[in-house]
Amino acid sequence: MTSSLRDQSTDGPNAHVPTLIALASRSASSSLPSDEFLASTLHALRVMVFPELGQADEAPTQIAARVIDGFRSMIGAVAKVSQSGEAERWLNAFLRQIPAVCELLSDDVRSAYEGDPAATGTIEVAACYPGIRALFVYRFAHVLVGIGVPILPRMMSEFAHRETGIDIHPAAQIGAAVFIDHGTGVVIGETAVIGDRCRIYQGVTLGAKSFDREPDGSMRRGYKRHPTLESDVVVYAGATILGGETVIGRGSVVSGGVFLTQSVPAGHIVAGPALQLRVRSMGGGL
Repeated sequence: MTSSLRDQSTDGPNAHVPTLIALASRSASSSLPSDEFLASTLHALRVMVFPELGQADEAPTQIAARVIDGFRSMIGAVAKVSQSGEAERWLNAFLRQIPAVCELLSDDVRSAYEGDPAATGTIEVAACYPGIRALFVYRFAHVLVGIGVPILPRMMSEFAHRETGIDIHPAAQIGAAVFIDHGTGVVIGETAVIGDRCRIYQGVTLGAKSFDREPDGSMRRGYKRHPTLESDVVVYAGATILGGETVIGRGSVVSGGVFLTQSVPAGHIVAGPALQLRVRSMGGGL
């Protein structure tokens, strides 16, 4: 310890400056978008989708320009990092699909309002509900996955994860009018499939049961590892559903706290064993 302190005092912090500069600049020619720039661009996109959330002095032309310029910059950055010449095609394909995604998000907001008696209106849902914020980011990130854009979709989904506590892989397939209520702790894996009008509550995991290996021992990729929820399924708080072959049939209900690794036919209710409760007075003994 004494020797280490003496070495630092002899060299001084400035002795390390050249090494640290070299480390900081080694990838400067191909850097990814900053968190701040990503957040700013997503905010502009959110105002485009939900105009009620914007400022009165923001003209539609300004908002559209921020979205186009922001995604041009971000898509260009990840194209450069991945050494792809597809940036312009990716940008045009993404911008072309924005209206269709807006329709999906409108359905999500309406589903949340109709499914939550505490909601006072669709503007409150769009502005305040973490499930809507997570789905907003997911739906646009999913478009980017579909047109082949690398890295940026995961950056977007992890931004939403930090903001909401809801972890949705951008490659997951999620149908229309889905409602994620409360949402904290929800995990939806890469190959999960969720049908239309499903409702998912806080703490739900749609995960993998195990991970296959290739003959050389490396992790197998690109196969279905996560479950499928058919349309109109409800999964209550804290349920865990695992496995790529697990299918929850249309209209079924999975009760809270259930751990499930097998398929369920359509129109069924899945519940765990009933708890044995003991109620005693505060002054009583065990």
